[in-house]
Amino acid sequence: MAKLKNIIKQLSEEDFIAIYDSLIESSADKSAFLLRAMREKQQSDNKIMEELDVNTNAYYTLRSRLNQKIEEYLLQQMENPRTDILKKVANINEIIFTKKRAIAVATLKKLEKELLDYDLSNELTIVYKFLKKLHINSADYFNYSQLYNKHVAYTLAVDKAEDLLAEYFKKYGTFALSGDDTLKMELALMSKEMNNVCGLYKSHRLYVYQSCINIYHRLYVEKEETIEDDLEPIEDIIQNVQKIFEDYHLDSIYYHLRIVFEYLKLEYYDHYKVYRKAENFFEEVNDSCADLLSNYTLYTYPAQFLMTKIKRHVRIGTVEEMYDENEGLFHDYEPDKNDIPNYITYVIYRALSCYYRKKYDEAARWVNNLLNEISLKKYPAAQLEIKTVLALQYCMVRDYDLFNQLINSIQRQIRLLGKDACEHVIIFTKMLKISISDSKKNKKSKIESLAEKIRNIELDYFTPTLLVKIDEEFIDSLSRE
Repeated sequence: MAKLKNIIKQLSEEDFIAIYDSLIESSADKSAFLLRAMREKQQSDNKIMEELDVNTNAYYTLRSRLNQKIEEYLLQQMENPRTDILKKVANINEIIFTKKRAIAVATLKKLEKELLDYDLSNELTIVYKFLKKLHINSADYFNYSQLYNKHVAYTLAVDKAEDLLAEYFKKYGTFALSGDDTLKMELALMSKEMNNVCGLYKSHRLYVYQSCINIYHRLYVEKEETIEDDLEPIEDIIQNVQKIFEDYHLDSIYYHLRIVFEYLKLEYYDHYKVYRKAENFFEEVNDSCADLLSNYTLYTYPAQFLMTKIKRHVRIGTVEEMYDENEGLFHDYEPDKNDIPNYITYVIYRALSCYYRKKYDEAARWVNNLLNEISLKKYPAAQLEIKTVLALQYCMVRDYDLFNQLINSIQRQIRLLGKDACEHVIIFTKMLKISISDSKKNKKSKIESLAEKIRNIELDYFTPTLLVKIDEEFIDSLSRE
């Protein structure tokens, strides 16, 4: 909310009026009221909701749509010089055939400078191709031939970096579900390959792509303590990328990648438990989480945010809020079921949101639908976690038949994976079995003893069972007759 208010208050009067009028013309009266209220009044969310006569879900949806409208307007107002440059490149033949040689060379040289500023390697190869031809009878021919060859190679390097970026986060998703050591080694090799490719050229675009991997890799794959001392500190990387974004503020790719680095800042500060700083980025990332999940999986692993978000709500004691805001945050989100790691994490987030609102039947539906839609044979550790989350819902609603049937399946899977690989699941299911058993003797003390053990377990990979808050209320719920 604070971020949206900030943006609205910083709008020029002309932009504010234009956005307000467009909302009125499109009959979006409530959005127009919200826009004006945020700019001109100092009111709480509850007061605005009361005046609009909307509930929490509708308010989140309204706020999200207003934010989207403002972004669309600002994007349309941007004078994008890249578009102008690309038009000039498309008209090079016209210059070559209609202008005198000296004018054509001068025009291409000016275009070269603009393209270098914006790091547009594909278009630079076209410019150098024509400069090479125009100098075929002079000593500069060799120089432009070398520049042409260099930028062809650079273009291939940028393509390679973009491919590595997408492949890295695809593989990271699989690693996140299992913590498999072989996948960890493959990610380390991909990270090194990315650094090697980006090290070939001094390029702000390659540096930004490289940073997407380096920050994430050092937070979630390699422990920061094991990183070589001579590597650039993460805070320095973040500042350098921010400077690039400011220097090239009209670059459309950088405009969209800003949210990725807001997310990385959040994850960085959360990882090191600097929660006060992490809060500076939470709201903007939270408002954008559906977009991150839909459009940014080639540049980062956005599903991790959902796990970070649950941990945050558990830490500050506001777990019930997630359920209410989900309808607004995900009102037009369509998950990609082929992207299995991100999809699994999204569904489990929705299920745990239901669990924390004591909507156990709804939580069970989310998980059952997931198990019916997706084959999890390639992800046995994740499948075990998911089934255990489902068993928790059956335990809470006291569905003895479904619970016993599922717990047998879980125990078979534990035997296949090995007890050492899933100690926390073993402890968790023991608590559930004690809860649902007929025995009444020392039930609470037995559960408390197991709860103390599971509280001390920390794992880096996909473990939604460890996102269940093991507090007095949880123990009391399991101990009830």
